[in-house]
Amino acid sequence: MSHEENILTRIMGERKKDVAVSKRQVSVNELLWEAEKRTNYYSLVERLRVGAGPRIIAEVKKASPSAGELRPVYDPTAIAQAYVSAGAVGISVLTEPHHFLGSLDDLRRVRKVVNVPVLRKDFIGETYQLLEAAAWGADVVLLIVAALEPGQCAELYREALELNLEVIVEVHTREELGVALSCEHAIIGVNSRDLKTLRTDLDVAYELSKAIPDDRLCIAESGIRTPEDIAGLQAAGYDGFLVGESLLREHFPGKALKVLLGKM
Repeated sequence: MSHEENILTRIMGERKKDVAVSKRQVSVNELLWEAEKRTNYYSLVERLRVGAGPRIIAEVKKASPSAGELRPVYDPTAIAQAYVSAGAVGISVLTEPHHFLGSLDDLRRVRKVVNVPVLRKDFIGETYQLLEAAAWGADVVLLIVAALEPGQCAELYREALELNLEVIVEVHTREELGVALSCEHAIIGVNSRDLKTLRTDLDVAYELSKAIPDDRLCIAESGIRTPEDIAGLQAAGYDGFLVGESLLREHFPGKALKVLLGKM
């Protein structure tokens, strides 16, 4: 396996070490206490089922492994508020610290200023990370099939539901899609970026859309840059779209979202 193909494995290893440190700083009981006192959950499932669309989950992140630093001056709350004003149905917050330069503090800050569903976008491999998400304001978590051992995805999915979290199960291949579909109430996320190589190809989204049952909520992720991309994927059956990089490259991400939504 090449260095390039090891990116996902390396990130998961780093996050495992990060969790070990976090457990020494904040106990499971503290996280459970914070999660249990929450009353304000917002449903992404409901947002993806209402309105004519397009329904875009807009992402806040400072950097990415494929693009490098996107926002030298980074204010996740201001960007999130601009997205909501522009018509985003949800906000995705990158909390991975090493390659995306994110943090749980970004999640907490965004949660305080928006009244739409918030997704914790990270490389989740342990129950502790689900507890963090529930405690610090997420409504939705992402589980990446390619990053998890067999059976681990189903276990984390069940645990997330017990914490009142909705789940996006992310796939890149037909084999991974089979795992995702077994998570009965999960949103299917088809990522056109191969997380092992970082290459993006929208044909992945078009091909996998043919194998997703009509009654399953599904979103397309990565490589979405134009209203034409949105229109094509919507016609292929996608209920929503997770978009970040193309918006964050623009000086005014909220304005860029309006353009993508066909409002400008």
